[in-house]
This record gives sequence, structure tokens and C-alpha cells, in this order.
Amino acid sequence: MSGMAASAAVLPRSRTVSAGGASRRRLRSVPAHAGPVPKRAAGHPLSLGRDARARLGGAVRSLLDAEGLAGTSDAVRLAVLVLASRTPSENGVAKIHTSELGRWLGMSASYTASAVVSGLRRSGVVSVETEKGEYHEDIGLECKVLPLWAAQDIVGHPLNLAKKEYATLQRLMEAVMAPGWKHKDGRVTPAGLIGTRTGRGAATDRLALLLLVLEARESGRVRQCGGTVDTKRGRAAATVARLLGCTASAGERVLERLEARELVLRVRLKTGSGMPNRSRLMVPAVAAAHGRTAADDVQEDREEDLEPDFSDPDVTAGPSEVLKAAAEPQVSGPSVTDEPDVADPDVAAALHTDHPHLVTPAVDLSLSGGFSGEGRKGEGRRPGPACVREDQAVDGRSAVAGFGSPVAGADPLRGEKPKESPVDGQEQVGGVAAGAGARLTVVGGRKTQQQGRSEFPADLDLRVALAPVSWLWTKLNRWQQDQVVKAAKAELAQLRQVLEWAGQAPSVLAARLTSRLEETGGEALIARPYGWITHRGLVRRPSCSDVRCDDGARLDTGADCDNCDNVLHLRRAWRVRIAAEVDQELPGLETDARYRAIEARMRRHTEAEAADLVARQAEARERAERRAAARAEAEVQAAVERERAAVEAAVRQAVACADCGRERSAGLCEACDHRRQTEVLIGEAGLLAATWSADPTDQVAVEAVAAEVRTAIEDAIAASWAQFQQITDPAALEAAGPDVVEDAAAHNAFVVAESAAGEYRHEALVMLGRSTEAQAEARKAYATELAKPWFQALPDSDDAQRAATEAAAQAQTRTAEHLLAARLGQLHTQARPEPVRPAPWSRRLPELAVRPLDGEALEVIA
Repeated sequence: MSGMAASAAVLPRSRTVSAGGASRRRLRSVPAHAGPVPKRAAGHPLSLGRDARARLGGAVRSLLDAEGLAGTSDAVRLAVLVLASRTPSENGVAKIHTSELGRWLGMSASYTASAVVSGLRRSGVVSVETEKGEYHEDIGLECKVLPLWAAQDIVGHPLNLAKKEYATLQRLMEAVMAPGWKHKDGRVTPAGLIGTRTGRGAATDRLALLLLVLEARESGRVRQCGGTVDTKRGRAAATVARLLGCTASAGERVLERLEARELVLRVRLKTGSGMPNRSRLMVPAVAAAHGRTAADDVQEDREEDLEPDFSDPDVTAGPSEVLKAAAEPQVSGPSVTDEPDVADPDVAAALHTDHPHLVTPAVDLSLSGGFSGEGRKGEGRRPGPACVREDQAVDGRSAVAGFGSPVAGADPLRGEKPKESPVDGQEQVGGVAAGAGARLTVVGGRKTQQQGRSEFPADLDLRVALAPVSWLWTKLNRWQQDQVVKAAKAELAQLRQVLEWAGQAPSVLAARLTSRLEETGGEALIARPYGWITHRGLVRRPSCSDVRCDDGARLDTGADCDNCDNVLHLRRAWRVRIAAEVDQELPGLETDARYRAIEARMRRHTEAEAADLVARQAEARERAERRAAARAEAEVQAAVERERAAVEAAVRQAVACADCGRERSAGLCEACDHRRQTEVLIGEAGLLAATWSADPTDQVAVEAVAAEVRTAIEDAIAASWAQFQQITDPAALEAAGPDVVEDAAAHNAFVVAESAAGEYRHEALVMLGRSTEAQAEARKAYATELAKPWFQALPDSDDAQRAATEAAAQAQTRTAEHLLAARLGQLHTQARPEPVRPAPWSRRLPELAVRPLDGEALEVIA
């Protein structure tokens, strides 16, 4: 035992005696644990604990219950929550653009600026300081949520949030309704659960989902309101209505929109006889964030609420047994228990087995008693008039038909008692109640089969995408589940490339699976789950060549595919044309003969189109192959050119300088290059000075001006170099070597000459701008500007004079630049030496005739 632990172990339990003589305990400090404190990573934003959910829920309800928000729209109320989540704990001022606030609310920037911002001002809950745009609209907002700021440092106030609570609220808001962002580095932050919901009613739906998430337990279940509710709407709609403070009809519409996006579920429970019972309101994303599924919660609900015995046959048509009321109501409203005779609309259905929307979980039922046929002399045999096929048994852990089991043949019929049977093993393979993990089970005398996992993978996208086939998932073994996961990930990747918002991919894939199940008729009719999921449920079925087409609908918008409409229109047009040709060529045909002729020609036309498509595809493949070959050849040629350029650069680098002879200078060293450029700049500066100070036709005057300019620039170069030597350590220059000194001197001369050339150019433009030609152009531009129609009424106004002065200055500058270019061209022509013409052949031939030939020279030497 360490010293710290020992001191903690022998710490006496001290007591103090009060004035009345009674002893009371006194708290003593407990030493800290030894060793490093383990670090905890941040969990999922939706996986809130009970304390955090209660803390944030109290803060949200306090903000929504503020006096200024009474009677305001849901967009204004949601804007208050968005601003509160973005409020820094230091100064309490949230800065946001109007367009960004509109994206959080699902509204346009114009509506946010005109309705939401003005509503925030009128409410008095938020103080808004704005930055005006080009049309005096509010673009930048600096907002302070006054109740939130006023509650700071007030102990026990629900709005007295700590910094970590602000961060948790912001992460929760982002997970629920973040609009999604695309960063500059290419990263994409996906939208929240309802971040893609925009337009009318978007703010209401977002606010409702946020409140439901805060009310949901770890299992995803939302405790519904108590008391008597409207039987036409249901208890779930009444719960949403009370959370939003609206009518039951409006709450039902909100709930239906959330259900359409599969963000909430209404799962109906059933009694032991298969009759509908109360419904459950669940948020699947919350359950998934806690690592649970909706099926798990329904399983627990039924195990907790249903009696283990079957209902008596005589009372199966009566109302279901009412569950106990919660200790405290979840939402505001009358805290009364549900009356047995108050029908829930989800309960008042026909007396047949109902299938839930997404999950069909199995339930463990104990068949110990209460079932019809049991108790007959303790034998549990079937009644006499029963058919032979009723002699089938089912395991206590198998899914019965009353709960949506697809194995209808193995379920007990009414009036029979289950017993042990070899079918039990088959029913347990892949079932929900087969136990956690994978294990080997003997299946009816056949070889062993590995059971799969009962839960979905931890990836939230896969959980949402595969939720419609949750029951089929339990029928797969581990290898099949892995293959389904790979196929689902591949399909999600393709959908993210097609969809405008990548975050919609899981819900789009879930909608596809739901549609495929509706076509099949339900999960119970699928005999081979693995083949159905991988070859029918997950695959895209395009009706045309568009990659966004799936069963004639657009994946990105959900509307009908325009390309499919075009194809259908073309086919109908061809049929009409072929029918007209048949009527013209074969008049008087009977209906059947005419139909056969049209179909035969349509068939030939379709075959021709198919052959043409195959030919075009082959041609496209050939073109692609040719492009690939040309691209490969171009890459090889580019590699050869790069190698050749590298060799030439190496050879050129090895050439000595042509002026000073320095080795490995690529033909010209840096110092000589600077010297050449300096000479060019000095000559250019002399010609610039001569453009205005000398007659361009007088060569002597031009040369005199150039000589003066050269002397001035050389003196400036010498002065600059002397100043450089004064501020530089001579020992460092000598240690650097003569080459470094020469390079520095040449670079210094180049910089001084470049600066001097720029100054002479500016001076030439100024002097030429004062010339007669420039002044005349300026006066003409001034008069022309004042003569324009919009200045004729008030030519002496400030705007007219300003515009005319600017026009005159621009004309004067353009004229000076033109004069400078013309005179420089003239001076360059005069300074360029005349080309040396070769001597005519009449003069060169006599000189060449005197020279001996090569053979004659050799004979003379010999």
C-alpha cells in the first residue's frame, strides 16, 4: 500500500458535537488518486447523459418561455436558440452573417433579414447590432441574448451555463441542424440530421426535432404526454404539439414530415393476442448515438410492459392493458394517466397483425399458461378437430407471426400448444433473440452455421441506410453481413458523388430499400435475404443513361427523371410514326393484324437501335483506347523531353562565361549578366532624357545628353558601392572571395541603373505632358466632356468640372506616352548602326584567285 493510500486508509471518521449534544459528521478531504488521470475522448453529440440532457433542456425551455417570444414565429424562436448556442462565454456577443443565420434556420437570406431579424428586435430578447450592405440591408449581425447574459453568475439559474455546456449545446445544434460547409482545403462538413430541410416550415421542423432530441432517453424513446388527447391525432402528435406550443393538427403535420425523413418513428406495440397497443415515439439517431437500435428499445418495452401469458381468447377483442403512468410527465400538460377507453389512433386499427415501418423485432414470450388448448389434462395436446398441420412447435425465443415473423409456417395457430421440435434450431439461426455475439449452432441435423451479429455496425450512416432491413440483417451470417456492409459503403460513396449534399446519401439509400420492400410485399416474403439485399435492395436501377436516375426518379431532387421522359416521348413518337406508316402502306387491315404489324416493326426498330447502341459503345471504347494510347505516348515523349532538357541544362551549365571566362556559368555568369543589363539601362536612360531635352534629329545633341546621363548614373553607382562598403565588414568581403565581391558590385550597379531609368522615364513623361500637343489634347478632352448631354445644363457644377478635369488629365497622359514612344523609336533607329554589307563578288574574286588550291599547297610542301 502506498503512502497516500495508507494515509487515506487510517483517516479517522471525525465527529463534531452540536450545541444540543447530538453528534454530526464532518466532511474530510479525500486525497487524489495516484497515477495519471485517464483522458476521455468526446463522444457523439447526440449521446447526452441524463444530467446534460436535463441541463440543456432546461436552458432551451427557459429561452423559449421568455416573455418577448410569446406569439412569435418558430423561425424567430429557433434563431434565439441558434444565437445562444454560438454565444461565447467571455463577452456574450454572437457574430454571424444574415445569410449564415438563414442557412441554420433553413430560410433564405432575404426572409431572414426582413422577418427574423426584425422579429428578434421586436421581441426584446436579443439585442441586435447590424452592419449595413449595399442596399441598406442587414448583412453582419452582432447579437446578445439578453436572458442568457443576465443569468450569468446567478447560482441555480437554468441559463447560467458553463463554458463546456455552451460547447455541448453548439455540438448538439450542429449535429441536429448544421447546414453543412465546404472548406477551402477541400474538406466537407456534412449537414446535420435535418440540415437539408429548407423552405416553408423548415424552422418548425428543426425546432421540433431539437426538442425531441432533448426529450429522448438513451434508448431513443420520447416519453409522451399524459391525459386525454385528441383521438383523431394521437398521443405522439399531441406530444409534439405541446413541445411546440401549437395545435394537435399542426403537431401531427410536423410529425408526419419528420417521419417522412425517417428522423422519428412511431412504433406500435401489440398485446399477446396480436392486437395493437400503445405507440412509442422514438428518435433513431439518439439510440444509434448511444449504440442502440430501435429494435432493442421495442424489445425492452414489450418485455417490460406485456404480461408473460397469452391473452384469454374470450377477451382478445377488448381494449389492451394500460401501462402504468410515469412518475412525472415529460411535457407540459395535464398529468393524468391514459384512460383505458381513450383510443389511440394507432391502436384503433383493424384487428390483424400490423407491421412496423422500419423494424420488426421479435419478443421472448413464455408459453407457460393462458393459451387456448393448454390445461387439457396436462398433456398440452391439440384439440380433436384440429388439422394435422397444427402439430408444429415453435421455440419460445422465435419470432411469432403476431409480431411480423416471416416464417409463417413455424408459428403456432390458435388453439394449439407449442412443444419441442427440430424446427426450433432453424428458427433460432440469425434471429433477434439468438443471443449476443456469434456462435455455432446445430441446425436440424445439418452442418454447423455461424450466426451473425444482431446489431448494425457502429457507423451512423450505415445504421440509417440499413434501418429498413433490420430484420433481414439478423438473418445473415457474419460473412454475409460483412459483404452487405461493403456493398452499402460502395453505394453510399456513389450517392455522395451524385447528390448535391453528401449527407443525404444514407437517407436516400434507406428510401431505396423501403421502396424495394414495398415492391416485394414486405420482409416476410423474402426467402434469401443476402441475395435480395445485394442484388435487388441496394443496387441502383437506372431507366436511362443518366447516373442520377433510379427507377425513373432523380436521386438528387426526387422528381421524375427528365431524361426518362425524353426516352419515353421518343418511343411514343416512333410508335405513332410506325403506326402511320403501316396505315399508309397496308390500309384496311384488321385490328389484330395491324397490331401485329406495328409490333413487328417496333421490334425491328428496337433491334436496330440496340445494334446501333452496341456499335456506338464499341466506337466509344475504341476512342477511349486511342486516347489512352496517345496519352501514354505523350507521357513517354514528355519524359524523353524532360531527360533531354536536363542533359542540355547540365551541358549548358558546364559552359564557361563568354565575357569573363568563369567556369560552369551556363555561358554567362551572374556578374556579367548584370553588367550587360546595366549598360542597356544606362543607354535607355540617356535616350529617355534626350526625348525632351534634345532635338531627336540632332545626333550630336543626343549623344551629349546620353553622355551626361551616363556620367550621372556611374557617379550614383560609385556612391552606392562606397556606402555599401562602409556598412559592410571588409574582412567578411575578403573572406567571401573575389567572385562574391564582383557579383555584389554588379548587382549594386544594376539596381542603381534600374532605379535611375525609372526616374528618367517619369521625368520624360512629365516634360512631354507640358508640350503643345499634350496641352491641346487636354483642352479638347475637357471641352468634349463638358459638352456631354448630362453636363450641358450645369457645366459649372462640381461633378461636371471634376469629370472634365479627369478627362483632360487622362488625355494629357496618353499624349505624353504616345510622344515618348514615338521619339524613343526615332532615337533607337538613329542609334542603331547600319548593317555591314558584304563586298560584291567582283571585288572578292581576284583576291580568291590568287590563293593556291589545297592540292597545289600540298605539292609545294612536299
